[in-house]
Amino acid sequence: MRPTDPDQLGRAARQRRRPALLALSAAFTLVEALIALAVAGVLLGAAVPDLRAFAARQQIRAAATDLLAALHLARAQALGRGEIVVVAPGEARGIAWERGWVVFADRDGDGRPGAGDEVLFRHGPVADGLRIWARLSAAAPPWYVAYNSAGRSCRAGNASAANWGTLSLRTGDEARNIKINMLGRARLCDPTRDSGCEAAAE
Repeated sequence: MRPTDPDQLGRAARQRRRPALLALSAAFTLVEALIALAVAGVLLGAAVPDLRAFAARQQIRAAATDLLAALHLARAQALGRGEIVVVAPGEARGIAWERGWVVFADRDGDGRPGAGDEVLFRHGPVADGLRIWARLSAAAPPWYVAYNSAGRSCRAGNASAANWGTLSLRTGDEARNIKINMLGRARLCDPTRDSGCEAAAE
């Protein structure tokens, strides 16, 4: 039975319009959401290169700082122990710094951690895509940086022979170099900002 009272008719008309108004309101909300997502996508796309560059800077900064700390540890231990202490790649061939490095008291003088050597510290692999290479006055592998009891850089088997040079790190456009002088002092530098911070020859 149809309502005849004007109030009832008005209520019925409003109830019929309400779903249409709700649908229209929802449609505007959906359109607004899609626009917001599109804008967020554009902003995110623009930010991705900056995020990659930031990640590369953080990775190389962490690896370079850790490697420099290992050199400082080796020098301090050599001074304190009165024996040769070495920092070298931890993998078997003694070439791939990217796979991590080890600090050890090198008692057999071969530049490699062995059964009679005391391991003082180990560092695991660095981030994927980060390369590390060395050019030192002891030119032939295995690579290592050794310190004698006076804190000077030396050869693993000869405390009197100097072994100095550069350790270089690179990932993408980011680079850092660790310069080791003849006295064994190591400094970290950025070739884009610091003079005298050339990379080691590859």
